[in-house]
Amino acid sequence: MLAYIVRRLILIIPTLLGIMIINFAVIQAAPGGPVEQTLAQFQGNVMDATARVSGAGSGETSAASGEGENSVPSSSNSRYRGAEGLDPELIAELEALYGFDKPAHVRFFQMLGNYARFDFGESFFKGQSVTRLVLDKMPVSISLGVWTTLLVYFISIPLGVRKAVQDGSRFDVWTSTVVIVGNAIPGFLFAILLIILFAGGRYFDLFPLRGLTSNNWEELTLMGKVFDYLWHITLPVLSMVIGGFAGLTLLTKNSFLEEINKQYVMTARAKGAKQGRVLYGHVFRNAMLVVIAGFPSAFVGVLFTGSLLTEIIFSLDGLGLLGYEAAITRDYPIMFATLYFFTLLGLIMQLVGDLSYTVVDPRIDFEAREV
Repeated sequence: MLAYIVRRLILIIPTLLGIMIINFAVIQAAPGGPVEQTLAQFQGNVMDATARVSGAGSGETSAASGEGENSVPSSSNSRYRGAEGLDPELIAELEALYGFDKPAHVRFFQMLGNYARFDFGESFFKGQSVTRLVLDKMPVSISLGVWTTLLVYFISIPLGVRKAVQDGSRFDVWTSTVVIVGNAIPGFLFAILLIILFAGGRYFDLFPLRGLTSNNWEELTLMGKVFDYLWHITLPVLSMVIGGFAGLTLLTKNSFLEEINKQYVMTARAKGAKQGRVLYGHVFRNAMLVVIAGFPSAFVGVLFTGSLLTEIIFSLDGLGLLGYEAAITRDYPIMFATLYFFTLLGLIMQLVGDLSYTVVDPRIDFEAREV
């Protein structure tokens, strides 16, 4: 098993490298980079200043305008949109500021060297180190991801098992209706419904609308902090659970149904084994393999992409919102750092998921496979 773990850890390196190369090439080819973002802000400030000066007198403004046009060299051949009429030296300074004065391959390998030391640089537009920004946003995303994943699994697995055992019964029909409705309602829409019902939107004002803690957090006792945290996290987690448990419940039910109808289950029942012994002593190990296979991607998805809309709706400043803002503003250090971090986390979680197979079913031996 140790040799298998070492091989998987070594395989992470080329996989991570390939993902970074593809995303780096795509992002570099996309328009609207950080230089163009800064130029757009600069042009907007110039237009505002020109509009204010235009009120001083049309003749004086015309003269000043003519002098300005003659004094600023033209950059119509610039490869950046919005650079027309700006000093080429200014463009060169911006390129040097954001590192675009170097070829793309040099910037890429320099970035990889820094990332290998877990040095993610500083944000282009936030004025802080990327590591500090990620660490500041991490508690929010971890809270949402961990609680959502735990609740989804604790609800879905027992519910799926019971639905499989009572397949076709009234309980199965009614719970299937709930599962279908939960699967059909988007998480963000359910979040808005929760706000309307329980966060002062229209009916009850029982839960806070924003933040993960109250303003007087530091003044609370230990138990007060625990209840305050749970009070704030309830609605966001519920909005994410409603869409996540449906698919896993159906997966668990179908997996158990497939195993229940196999010959070894009928043999165990013929020998007089009790229902609990059959389900959790024989069926559970085999049926849970499919469920465990989806755990790594489910956890990483909830931790990052799945919480984006929830963070926006409930004003939670987490990693999902940070990554979204970085993509909009083309803040490359944050974009690539979060991509690197979550890709690495996802690959490690896949290894953890594979190792969990051996915990559920010790008969599985990855080392015995032919390579």
